Amino acid sequence: MNTPREILYSEPSLSADAVKGSLLLIVDDVPANLSILGDLLHDAGYQVKAATSGRAALRYATQEPRPALIVLDVMMPEMDGYQVLSALRQNPLTRDIPVIFLTALDNARDEERGFQHGAADYITKPIKPDVVLARVRSQLLARLAGNWLRDQNAALEAEVARRMEENELIQAVSIRALAHLAETRDPETGNHILRTQGYVRLLATRLQTHARFAATLDDAYIKMLAASAPLHDIGKVGIPDSILQKPGKLTPEEWEIMKTHSKLGSDAIEQAERDMDRPVEFLALAKEVAHWHHERWDGRGYPDGLKEDAIPLSARLMTMADVFDALISKRCYKDAMPLAEVADIISSERDRQFDPDITDAFLAGFEEFAAIAAQHSDSAT
Repeated sequence: MNTPREILYSEPSLSADAVKGSLLLIVDDVPANLSILGDLLHDAGYQVKAATSGRAALRYATQEPRPALIVLDVMMPEMDGYQVLSALRQNPLTRDIPVIFLTALDNARDEERGFQHGAADYITKPIKPDVVLARVRSQLLARLAGNWLRDQNAALEAEVARRMEENELIQAVSIRALAHLAETRDPETGNHILRTQGYVRLLATRLQTHARFAATLDDAYIKMLAASAPLHDIGKVGIPDSILQKPGKLTPEEWEIMKTHSKLGSDAIEQAERDMDRPVEFLALAKEVAHWHHERWDGRGYPDGLKEDAIPLSARLMTMADVFDALISKRCYKDAMPLAEVADIISSERDRQFDPDITDAFLAGFEEFAAIAAQHSDSAT
């Protein structure tokens, strides 16, 4: 058994030394300004690349290694800082690089405009060395922390996905084990649970856009229904072998006992629900298919004689899958029927045993259901 793994977190170093050596791109159309700013940043331990125009800045920003931060002059000919920043934000390669505006414009409106364009910070000329270094360091540390948080979130999401997949696998194996337990009492059903699970999934998917069913049959519902379908006959574990495996026709008394398997199954699932600390959604569908998959559209089914839409949709879908598989399969009391004859029987039971719209969808995709039957035929095991 796998032991759950702990997710290990290593907090980033957020000291000034953590960002030393970072590559900075500085942009100004005045070479003297570039020289002063470049020397300041270089002496502080940063790598520096300089551009004298907006177009050059955009070209350098996409080259590897890409800069960790851009210090960008606003007032430049041809392409000003606002235009450069807009182009940076539109490019997936540069949209996340923080940009500090450096400008002689020092009124509040200009500063506000800079932030509205997406600047991370705003420094006015003439520059104050300590202020520039502090602002640069703060933005680099913020980016480092943001990258660390993004990586940790990605790791956490991957771990959650792994554990969810593992839990779904455990759930599927547990359901299959319970279903096979029922099959040990009724050995001639063979791959019945695999086939009916496939039928139910396909049938629900084919009805997903139908006006009557679209509100219910979303992807999550279909996934849960397919997961719970193997439990539809779990109640057979409570039926005596003398009845369950009888090769001939059951007596009226034996038939009444046989019919109790639907309630026995739903009762067992309901007891499992009560044992849980919180509701398990797929068990609700499992209980429905176990309890009502022998109801009929015309109200002549069992155990409750429900009629038409009073029968849960999950059970109506399961009824079609279960009856189809019973008809095409050999049992101790009957031979398998040819597919053409089975199609005729199902068609004749439209609006009687089966929901008419479900019947239409099943017959329209009959070859696909037959293919599932062939894929999981008892002779293939």
